[in-house]
Amino acid sequence: MNNFYKNYGGIIWLLTGILCGSIAGLVFDKKIEILKPIGDIFLNLLFTAVIPLVFFAIASAIAGLQPGKKLSRIMGVMCLIFLGTVIVAACITIVAVWMFPIHEQLTGAKLTEDLNPQPIGNQITQLFTTGEFYELLSRKSMLAMIIFSVIIGFAALRSGDKGAAFTGFLHSGNEVFKQVFIIIMKLGPVGLGAYFAYQVGVFGPQLFGAYARSLGLYYATGAVYFVVMFSVYAFIAGGIKGVKKYWRNNIIPSATAVGTCSSVATIPANMDAAKKIGIPDVIANVTIPLGGTLHKDGSSISSIVKMAVVFALFGKSFNSADVIILALAMTVLVSIVEGGIPNGGYVGELLFIAAYGFPPEALPPAMIIGTLVDPLATLLNSTGDTVAAMMITRFTEGKGWMEREVQDLHSVEMPVTEA
Repeated sequence: MNNFYKNYGGIIWLLTGILCGSIAGLVFDKKIEILKPIGDIFLNLLFTAVIPLVFFAIASAIAGLQPGKKLSRIMGVMCLIFLGTVIVAACITIVAVWMFPIHEQLTGAKLTEDLNPQPIGNQITQLFTTGEFYELLSRKSMLAMIIFSVIIGFAALRSGDKGAAFTGFLHSGNEVFKQVFIIIMKLGPVGLGAYFAYQVGVFGPQLFGAYARSLGLYYATGAVYFVVMFSVYAFIAGGIKGVKKYWRNNIIPSATAVGTCSSVATIPANMDAAKKIGIPDVIANVTIPLGGTLHKDGSSISSIVKMAVVFALFGKSFNSADVIILALAMTVLVSIVEGGIPNGGYVGELLFIAAYGFPPEALPPAMIIGTLVDPLATLLNSTGDTVAAMMITRFTEGKGWMEREVQDLHSVEMPVTEA
């Protein structure tokens, strides 16, 4: 009994907090907004810790590489898997839209966000870089910070013995901020409970309004994708054992994702889950932070649903070959944009609306749907990174990766066995 509580006590308390918060949201409705500051405090602590955690994780992983390690191979496989899963999610959603057409009459809504569309050149610049060093410390510049971390890691690696002290600092920082995350998650039952109460109390009733059918399509498709496709991916990565390990260690990341509605805030939980699954540090510390920014299966599904709704609103068909091909291309682009720049979701919606030539009136319904599907979208976006990292390990480490004990991959050379 003591061993059971030691292994699962944290999860039990977390789920208890979430359950209590959800019940409070149902009972007190919008009055529960009074608890939102508690959830905000917890979320702000996560956001404060995640930037240095991701920096040290990536930089230390690269700085600790041995000459035989094939980072380029890891990155190549990572890109293929990220792209492949996003396209699979989009194709499944397109089939769902064909099977369950969206015909209800949706009405527009007044815009509440200040949208300032910028030239594509400026958007690309903001995606990859910042103008000042301190701007790298903002979670709104995650991709730029990740690129900077990669550069620092390679610089430390190239410095050799002269940079040994700095490399040691990177490894120490990585360990310290892992512990910071553990400390912050002690507040998880209260923080996530408050956030669940807020979401259920404030957004719950909207799920049964005019957008119910499109939201039902999204949540049904997303739930099937979450359970079925993630299990398939885990099976590809490690067979039945891989499926069991993934779901056993996916509880806290899933709760964090749904409770915070933030892929960035879920990165620490995913990295901890990856370690427990046995994913090599050099893979997890690079692919999970990058995945938190660029790999978004949930956004892929929501992008297709938004397009289908807008097409239904304007009486256009969503089944011709050219429309579907453009939809897939825009889905990949939107999935990247959403995590890379501030207000990325709204910019992504503007991109596909402009690509299809719809008027500005098409934007409010897409924005409303994007807001209401955010919890499940974040769940798919963030927890998909861990199973993607499992597949990356499978195709870079070989079939037997789950059988090997991976303890200190900063000092152990990664095998390059062909898959």
